[in-house]
Amino acid sequence: MARGRGLDLVEVSPDAHPPVTKILDYGKFKYHQTRKQGEGKKRQKAGTVKEVRFRPATREHDLEFLIRRLERFLKDGNKVKATVRFRARERIHPEFGVRILERVKQTLADSGVVERDIMPEQDGRVLSVIMAPSGRA
Repeated sequence: MARGRGLDLVEVSPDAHPPVTKILDYGKFKYHQTRKQGEGKKRQKAGTVKEVRFRPATREHDLEFLIRRLERFLKDGNKVKATVRFRARERIHPEFGVRILERVKQTLADSGVVERDIMPEQDGRVLSVIMAPSGRA
């Protein structure tokens, strides 16, 4: 029947008893299948993480400005990473960095949720917190 119509006999489910087959144009079938996969990738949002860096000596106005930037990133639907980078003797007082990140989390509580633990994670000379937009974590 397939040859008579100029089409292909395609085995859809070989494990079924009896095996399921369809009569169709295999090239067209493969084309539509790759198009469907492409459509799925288009709708998928890339996992972008925007990073904003602070220093323990960051002053009030700069801190507010950077927090507003983080809030804008969250409203755009991106994940954000707030990091506090320590240099030289600043590493002796990590509580300054913890204080900054606590303020960031407190200010952005309505815009996003913390993905990492409540306590910021220290990695050598960097303290960091990752937040996701509300309703996404």
